[in-house]
Formats: sequence, structure tokens, C-alpha cells
Amino acid sequence: MENLIETIVLGMVEGITEFLPISSTGHLLIAEHWLGRRSDLFNIAIQAGAILAVVVIYWRRLLDLSLGFFKPGNRDYALKLILAFALTCAGGLAAKRMGLELPETVTPVAWALIVGGFAIFAVEWHVARQPERAQLTWIVAVVVGLAQVLAAVFPGTSRSAATIFAAMLAGMTSRAAATEFSFLLGIPTMFAATALETYHAVEDGQLASEPLAELAVGFVVSALVAFVAVKWLLGYIQTHRFTPFAWYRIGFGALLLVLL
Repeated sequence: MENLIETIVLGMVEGITEFLPISSTGHLLIAEHWLGRRSDLFNIAIQAGAILAVVVIYWRRLLDLSLGFFKPGNRDYALKLILAFALTCAGGLAAKRMGLELPETVTPVAWALIVGGFAIFAVEWHVARQPERAQLTWIVAVVVGLAQVLAAVFPGTSRSAATIFAAMLAGMTSRAAATEFSFLLGIPTMFAATALETYHAVEDGQLASEPLAELAVGFVVSALVAFVAVKWLLGYIQTHRFTPFAWYRIGFGALLLVLL
């Protein structure tokens, strides 16, 4: 029963934090610091649940981009998604070859949360003085692709935060447009990362020793919670700024430095 409760908690943490600009990797690391380390395969399973939720939310947009690829607007958007994804893959492989890996200690996460909070304030201050633009340019695609690499290397950065605010700084000042591009780019990025990690986990023989019931529970909980979290965020940003997330990151990061 205790394992089941912990599984549900971790699934909820992943579902809430994966697409909010507060760092899912950081929060999972912190949660596992208290609840006990889980296998890479378990973390993969709950991440896959969060991805599925976003696919369900954006299924019409994804279908339109796929079936209407030869429409100029769709083709332009899709090609820019592909460019950002390609840059992410190239940067991620380069980082792996250089031996850059996420540390398993809480202190770097705490500092990244604090620094990221102040960065959000700075971006919002800048965007407030710019006209709202929803256009996706090639510069935005390049900057967002590189931002994903940054998020993969530094724990606590948050993939969604890095990509959303990179897009806004690069000229896509519409919060809704920047968030949509970030989330759509996150689908192939996270699917690719999940597939790669799954391959390594199976190759290492983790699947045989993994409690499949816990994987299934974590997957379902993460998917359901992520669906609610993303739907809420998409409605929230229509009329609000991201500054509450900045306050949360700074406060939570400071609390971690005090307690740990």
C-alpha cells in the first residue's frame, strides 16, 4: 500500500510539473529524495503519461499539421518544428558525448529554480514593453531548439520554461503562441527521449525486475493530472502573466536551500 501511495504521488508530481514552467526533473528529484529513488523505467513511464495528455489536447492541431502539410502556413510551421527538434537532438547528443548529465543532488536544482524565477520576471518585464506578436520565425525556432538543450543539461531549468520564454525573448511575444509551440515541440522531443531511455532500460534488463502494476498506475495518474494541468495553464495564460510561477520558483528554491 505504501508503494502504491508513493507511486500515485510521483505520478501527480510529474503530471503537474512536466508542462508548467517549474521543472518536472527538479521536482521529481526532490520527491524521490524523500520517497526513495525510482528506476529510470518508472520515470520514463510517468513521463510518457504526461506526453500522452498533451497529444490528446492537441490532437486536432497535430492532425491539421499532418494532413494539411502542403498548405503554406502548415508547412512553414511544421518545418520550423522540425528544425527546432533537429537542433535539440544534435545538441543533446553532443552534451551526452561530452559526459554532461543531470546531477542527483538537490542544491543545483534549488539554485536553478531561483535563477529561473528571476529570469521569468525579466522576460515578463521585457515582453510587457513589446507589441504582441504570434508569428513563428526561423529565429524563434532556432532559439527554442537551443533552449531545449539548455534545459536538458541544467536540472531545475524546466523544458517548458526554457522554450516558452526563449520564444518570447526571440520575438514571439504572445504567451499563447509561445506556449503552443513549446508544447508541440515537446511531443516529438519527449517521445524521442522516452523511446531512447526505454531502449536502454530494456537492453539493461530492467523490465524483468520492474513491478508493471506500479508502472501502469504511475502512467495513468501522470496522464490524467497532466491533462488537467495543461488545460488549466492554456486557459490561465489567456489573461494572466507567468509571474506567479516566478514567485513559486524563488520561494521553493529558497526553502530547499534552507532545509537541505
